[in-house]
Amino acid sequence: MEINANYTSLVAVGDSFTEGMSDRLPDGSYRGWADLLAARMAARTPGFRYANLAVRGKLIGQIVDEQIATAAAMRADVVTLVGGLNDTLRPQCDMGRVRALLEEAVERLAPSCERLVLMRSPGRQGPVLKRFRPRMEELFACVDALAARHGAVVVDLYGAPVLGDQRLWDVDRLHLTGEGHRRVAEAVWQALGHPPEDDWRAPLAPAPAPSWAARRTADVRFARQHLVPWIGRRLTGRSSGDGRPAKRPELLPYEGLSQDV
Repeated sequence: MEINANYTSLVAVGDSFTEGMSDRLPDGSYRGWADLLAARMAARTPGFRYANLAVRGKLIGQIVDEQIATAAAMRADVVTLVGGLNDTLRPQCDMGRVRALLEEAVERLAPSCERLVLMRSPGRQGPVLKRFRPRMEELFACVDALAARHGAVVVDLYGAPVLGDQRLWDVDRLHLTGEGHRRVAEAVWQALGHPPEDDWRAPLAPAPAPSWAARRTADVRFARQHLVPWIGRRLTGRSSGDGRPAKRPELLPYEGLSQDV
């Protein structure tokens, strides 16, 4: 597949992963892999434009209803689409519907851009996510099939063992740390045909395993601060993104290189 690295615009579509949680900036806002990627692309392309329509907590149906038409109308050179994982983590999930909606999104986006980027999302190990893994892998098989059909690029984050390292995940165990997002940005950068700047798949340096007491303390804090509220939102049909606007709703010249690169 021939890839042109001289892209002039980027639109990112999706949920919390693309919004940038939990790569926090000093002001409390989130940066994330899409912002980092945009900064690097802008540094080599004067007038580079960037939009990020992602909103945390969004299901694939909401992404299709609220983001896809807007993204397609922007006619950006590159569009990234990551969605459906939140659906797989719901107690009740119709995977047939998820696949159909993802197919609709790809069919609408692929003709609107020069390069559509899809992803097999990273996944950490653990008992909470183990039960959802078959759904996740069914979603990723759908991503592979759609990419082959529509000529999209697939970035296989799920197949990178380093992104399962718990040290690259925030205390909520659902979102990557800043280093995790940096590695994702590098992975997409390379997938778009840019020369590698480092090995994003490289394992972290060995570190002593935490003590039993430290692990139990972390488990209790995770359950109290993150797991219980997350389950509560799932059971009541609420979302952390309810009422939240898109991160960067317009395709405008990118600024902010000094803090992002």
